[in-house]
Amino acid sequence: MESLTIILFERLGLLLIIAFVMTRTPGFRSLVYRNYSVKMSLVHAFVFGLFGIASTVTGIVSHENGVISHQLVIFPVEDHHLIVSMSLVAIVIAGLLGGPTLGFGAGVITGIHLLFLGGVGAMANALVNPISGLLAGLTARFFSNERVISPLKALFIGVFPPILHMQLLLIMYTDRLDMISLVNTIGLPLVLSNSTAIAIFTAMIGIVLREQENEAALASKQALIIAKEALPFLKKDSPIDVANGLAKLLYSRLRLAAVSITDQKEVLAHKGLGQEHHHFGDAITAHPAQMSIKLKKIQVAHVKSELMCTHKNCSLEAAIFIPIIEDDHVTYLIAFYFRKAEHISPVEMGMAQGLGQFISDQLNMLGAEKLKAHIRDAELRNLQAQINPHFLFNTLQLIAGLFRENPLKARLLTLQLASYMRFNLRLVSKSLVELEKECEHAEAYTSIIQERFKGRLQINLIKPADLSDIYIPPSSIQPLIENSVQHGLKNVTDGAKIEILIEKENGRLTVLVRDNGSGFPKHILPIVSLQPLASHNNGGTGIYNVNQRLVHLLGDSARLHIRNLSHGGSEVKFSIPISNQFEEKQVMG
Repeated sequence: MESLTIILFERLGLLLIIAFVMTRTPGFRSLVYRNYSVKMSLVHAFVFGLFGIASTVTGIVSHENGVISHQLVIFPVEDHHLIVSMSLVAIVIAGLLGGPTLGFGAGVITGIHLLFLGGVGAMANALVNPISGLLAGLTARFFSNERVISPLKALFIGVFPPILHMQLLLIMYTDRLDMISLVNTIGLPLVLSNSTAIAIFTAMIGIVLREQENEAALASKQALIIAKEALPFLKKDSPIDVANGLAKLLYSRLRLAAVSITDQKEVLAHKGLGQEHHHFGDAITAHPAQMSIKLKKIQVAHVKSELMCTHKNCSLEAAIFIPIIEDDHVTYLIAFYFRKAEHISPVEMGMAQGLGQFISDQLNMLGAEKLKAHIRDAELRNLQAQINPHFLFNTLQLIAGLFRENPLKARLLTLQLASYMRFNLRLVSKSLVELEKECEHAEAYTSIIQERFKGRLQINLIKPADLSDIYIPPSSIQPLIENSVQHGLKNVTDGAKIEILIEKENGRLTVLVRDNGSGFPKHILPIVSLQPLASHNNGGTGIYNVNQRLVHLLGDSARLHIRNLSHGGSEVKFSIPISNQFEEKQVMG
């Protein structure tokens, strides 16, 4: 018995090698993930039937005198010989993975082969395989929530088919006096070897699954990392800059022969093998590439002829074409090139699909953000460029009156009004202006206002002597002064004062506008900079617009701080970083 057990375990090593090869086949994955179909069920039944036949061939033959034959069981045996087959391993695995239909089908194929080989117990050998496959498949339904039964459960289940085999031998061959002795000899070794082999096989399947899942997880993680690293390139305005950046990134990150980036017509960038003849501006000739653009789906070129490369010695023979879709249009086409079609594995395909989706999503997100930013910027600039018609009408009336009394003063105010209007009209093209020009804009306004309220309003503007190389969002100061004039001081008939204080300290610019008026009503003070107040003159957009502009360009730390003063009046203040620290400046010329 000990020698038989050792021999069976030795033969199991060969079976496990066959089993390992089976787990690496593409069709095996569909079986593990229970992607059943009639066609695949027939194929799997045939494959596991062959596995069962191989298990029989690698079995042993027991003679009536107890001698064990070590030769492979290829041809029919004599009537007094007993075939000790390990086919139940393959049949039980088929039932556990594929259900009763697959287990029964594989058992029938194996059983027919055993019946053909003959010997003592041929009928029992033939019947136990389909019965065991059917029962294993029915048993697997109790574990349908598990993709693969655990090795411990498989070890327990694997004990019963050999016991059933022994029972059939004893029932069907009662006329043979030596059958009990044979069963005693082969029973325990078969139980041990079969159950152990089934447990090892299920453990092997679990390992393969974990490997596949780890590969998929790593591919997804790498795709996410690459997509994140690609974001700076996708933000560039030039398609050529985008293509060059993506090509270098993908080629450095992935093990590819070459990477190419195209638009819908021509090559924008190529990195890797073939750089000497794959050039910028080359037309897209590969049929799979054209189909990828047309169908907006990934296409694969498996043979060199499909690439249609004009260079006869090109070493690139296969490719994956990945469309990058933005607003339902193919903006870019990424090509992963390989030396051989065999290099295109499921991992590469998964990587291509993930990258294509991630980069497409990022482009659409960036496009939406850019559009939203453009709309918001246009709205802000439009609001900033508006000129209060009452202010303009009153100023023109003032100038007309001064032409009779003080022509020189009228001429000076006309120039100030022209400067003020020119600044407002040019706001639509710039996001940052020189602080000097912003101060000139504020001074032009205050000159006009002080002349209009001559003797009743005093405005003091205190600023640093050196304003060079400092930039500020345009029209950030004048609307604050205008708010003090129109609202804070509207009920003040004499002694009205406005103080504008501009300071540089610790790398920041602080602007403060303070008046001695009536202050903000308590009910609007918390919201005055957060929403336009339609009930106020000029739509109540002055302070709101300044706050939106500051926050939009410089962040929440630049928002307006508004408070009423204890002795009367109000104060509006904001602080921004010195703008010459910005990497990009848009300066009003």
